Amino acid sequence: MINKIANSVAEAMAGIQDGATVLIGGFGTAGIPNELIDGLIAQGAKDLTVVNNNAGNAEAGLAALLQAGRVRKIICSFPRQADSQVFDGLYRAGKLELELVPQGNLAERIRAAGAGIGAFFCPTGFGTELAGDRETREIDGKHYVLEYPIHGDVALIKAETGDRWGNLVYRKAARNFGPVMAMAAQRTIATVHDIVGLGALDPETIVTPGIFVSKIVQIDRVATQAGGFKKAA
Repeated sequence: MINKIANSVAEAMAGIQDGATVLIGGFGTAGIPNELIDGLIAQGAKDLTVVNNNAGNAEAGLAALLQAGRVRKIICSFPRQADSQVFDGLYRAGKLELELVPQGNLAERIRAAGAGIGAFFCPTGFGTELAGDRETREIDGKHYVLEYPIHGDVALIKAETGDRWGNLVYRKAARNFGPVMAMAAQRTIATVHDIVGLGALDPETIVTPGIFVSKIVQIDRVATQAGGFKKAA
């Protein structure tokens, strides 16, 4: 009987190796799997490469993982905002490697990994330092840069509802990078607020089929806190 429900976050996180590439969902503060990030800190894996849209807010979630010294490199599109002091301090001290990727390129590189695409040409970044020394090509009079897929050893994502087969439904903007990260990783762990019986999810509403999901963990609902804003003096 297929049953992908884990009894705890610790159970779901077991086995993540040192040096793993970890894809972590979230956009701003929407859809961040904070419970799984805390579980990764407790699990102890280190020397990680983390792929995320940004580089953490304040000192919780991804920022806490960075602060714990577990991350060697971060691949993201938006590393600095008003409350990214943890990343900023580590990067300036030379303790954290950064690969800066334009947001659309980041999403497409992850999607390409899940779709089995070996590489693709994208115009974003051509003629800038972001292109580095990668191959460029002119196609129909437009210049492109060769981009490679981003594969993950594990993806940590947040969904709204799931079933024991691992089928997932998301809530609005909390979907963001979750679906493409689930496809791009060898192993995907998702938190859900509700677990329903088989057949309760309308197949037309399932965004991530269970074939892409390894474990789901049920968590309590917690109001998302706004991030990146300073309080008025």
